[in-house]
Amino acid sequence: MSIHEVFMPALSSTMTEGKIVSWVKSPGDKVEKGETVVVVESDKADMDVETFYEGFLAHIIVEAGETAPVGSAIAFIAETEAEIEQAKSLANSGGAAATPTSSPEPVAATASVATPALASQNGSNHKEGRLVASPRARKLAKELKVDLTTLQGSGPHGRIVAEDVEALSNKGKQPAPAPAAPPAPVPTSAPVAPPAPRTPVSAPVAAAVPGQTVPLTTFQNAVVRNMVATISVPVFRVGYTITTDGLDKLYKQIKSKGVTMTALLAKAVAVTLQKHPLLNASYSDQGIVYHSDINISVAVAMDDGGLITPVLQNADAVDIYSLSRTWKSLVERARTKQLQPQEYNSGTFTLSNLGMFGVDKFDAILPPGQGSILAIGASRPQVVATPDGLFGVRQQMQVNITSDHRIIYGAHAAAFLQDLAKLIETNPQSLTL
Repeated sequence: MSIHEVFMPALSSTMTEGKIVSWVKSPGDKVEKGETVVVVESDKADMDVETFYEGFLAHIIVEAGETAPVGSAIAFIAETEAEIEQAKSLANSGGAAATPTSSPEPVAATASVATPALASQNGSNHKEGRLVASPRARKLAKELKVDLTTLQGSGPHGRIVAEDVEALSNKGKQPAPAPAAPPAPVPTSAPVAPPAPRTPVSAPVAAAVPGQTVPLTTFQNAVVRNMVATISVPVFRVGYTITTDGLDKLYKQIKSKGVTMTALLAKAVAVTLQKHPLLNASYSDQGIVYHSDINISVAVAMDDGGLITPVLQNADAVDIYSLSRTWKSLVERARTKQLQPQEYNSGTFTLSNLGMFGVDKFDAILPPGQGSILAIGASRPQVVATPDGLFGVRQQMQVNITSDHRIIYGAHAAAFLQDLAKLIETNPQSLTL
């Protein structure tokens, strides 16, 4: 007999505290080993957290919407129903959970998070005999009386999502006989409601009251830590003017095929980085880290005031159409906090584009762990002198690169920008190859 503490897990290397988005289980509910019990907001995403034990969720210490330091207890799990009251008394007294005599130290009941919980790369929705499904899918399956073991998940890595449950439920109801009062399709307002808990409970309100102090979200706190960390890095900035007539023409030609300007710019930068590996490198105490992949991070503002940088991995090697589809998926999942850690923390070079807001030029802050970030302004018509001595109107944009001066010097950044401009101005069609 024993009672186990459920600890706040560290979902990222920079995470110092986490916020409870929602509890999937309620006090008194039976929990199985490997089953999701709580959803925790990390620096960049909402993660499903599993338990390593089976038993009963005896008591919740940290309620939904509250925060707790990493490693602190957030709930108690009792192995038997008889121990539930004992766990409640233990929580009220502020004592530590009693653990088996063979294990003198408390055992974390929530070390497995979203990425490990996902199925293997072969697309199966089972892992080590466990079913992998989202909390919403489990709840919906219970309401619709759907057997999850019969489903093939369509989510990341074969994970079962709510849409899979709804699809099977609707399919199963179509051939049903038509009695006098046929049952209506079960997906009613009740199963549609569960997405709400995925929204951060303490997200800033749309219109803050003057004089009000709104607490920072987990996202915003992560941005604060990252920005403060960059203060100790010596950086320099170099600006360049790039004519975009050819790129704009190409974009108009392939926009209907789903290509985005973000993907085009990321592709152009990635291809140029092939010639300038130092710009794709980063500093370490041991020396210069030359990354084997070219992964382009692109800054995206979140609706709740945070900032995230989804990563287009191997952007130099992926075709522009696949890159655009990937970017659309990344942004959609970033908005709903469904990105996996490797999808936002594996970047080697960052783009920050404020051109869509009409910004002419700006300086970007270097992200921790990277060597350079490129700030992109709006493309505007400018009167320029042509090679034949006349005047003409050209579309031009201002770009500014911020680089780590410990490993990258002015000539390196200037040469990179020169080659980037040459690619965009003279051979943008190569980006579609």
